[in-house]
Amino acid sequence: MSTQSAAGSSATPVPVTEIHCEVIGSLLRPAHLVDARQRHERGELDAAAFKRIEDEAVEQAIRLQEDAGIDVITDGEQRRYAFYGHLIESFEGFDKQGGWAIPFRDETGEELVLRRPVVVERLRWRRSMCAEEWTFVRAKARGRAKVTMLSAQQAAAYYDPEKSRDAYSTRDAYLADIVDISRREVEELARLGCTYIQIDGPQYGALLDSKMREGYRQRGSDPEELIDRCIEMDNAIIEGHPGVTFGLHICRGNNQSKFYAEGDYEPIARIFERTLFDRFLLEYDDARSGGFDPLRHLPEDRVAVLGLVTTKKPALETDDDLRARIKQATRFVPLERLAISPQCGFASTMEGNRISPDQQRQKLELVGRLARSVW
Repeated sequence: MSTQSAAGSSATPVPVTEIHCEVIGSLLRPAHLVDARQRHERGELDAAAFKRIEDEAVEQAIRLQEDAGIDVITDGEQRRYAFYGHLIESFEGFDKQGGWAIPFRDETGEELVLRRPVVVERLRWRRSMCAEEWTFVRAKARGRAKVTMLSAQQAAAYYDPEKSRDAYSTRDAYLADIVDISRREVEELARLGCTYIQIDGPQYGALLDSKMREGYRQRGSDPEELIDRCIEMDNAIIEGHPGVTFGLHICRGNNQSKFYAEGDYEPIARIFERTLFDRFLLEYDDARSGGFDPLRHLPEDRVAVLGLVTTKKPALETDDDLRARIKQATRFVPLERLAISPQCGFASTMEGNRISPDQQRQKLELVGRLARSVW
């Protein structure tokens, strides 16, 4: 298992236990980038001009993380309209907002609805999902970097029995294509020298929430069978890639500072034991996440990345409180197999969470500072 050791260099093996802090993926999009994307989509800004603005935003995201002392960085997902945008925009066949709507909420009861994509035609390759992101960050970053990809079980949510039936007669037929194209993307990234790939699986969060599990049952799906199927698909994508470290990120929803699920990790804890992931990037920023007890299922050769710093609220956590939380986690996992991160991205969708760029910077600096002091 290894990760990128130098910008543009060949992969040098680095034990995953030497990565003590990282980000989940997305960072806030600068307002001028959001405006540029909208103008480009309206045909008011040509592709070359838009790409220059994108590149500049990625470089700023890289410097922000490096200045904060983050061990392994991303491109901030600046090129995506949402965390799943790399899939939707790389293949013909999706209706970007034609899928079923999912409600997000916060502690005050305020809600918003996000319309998901839906597959309506057989998928046809347009371009690589992550090659541009990876080769750019590889060239610009001074240290280790990673790319993020969507899990197959999250892509499963983009199948609708009615709207997708003409494209794929069954969800299984659609998912067979998703697994195949995801595996080929991993192979291409490995060929380009990428040695750390994070798989985003927020749909697992729905499978730990008791109310959402009941909803699955009422719709005729067994949550336990779904967990097993998700594990099977994830393993089919990531197995057999020597030299590549794989991380799995699990959260409970993240959209404009809102969430959709709550509950601890115990109902899905067998993912720690049965998947092939090296690192598990876990949401632990508030009471919705439960305790650290499920970490007792973590095998001795895996790392738990504790998402202790919230991206949803502007208040800055204290160093002392975070040290105390890390100490609590060491009851179940030794310190050398722990790391720290924000609990999720700062902008899983282009709109971003309700915090300022300066608050984002302070939180990243806190993550980097705490990693240096604890490890």
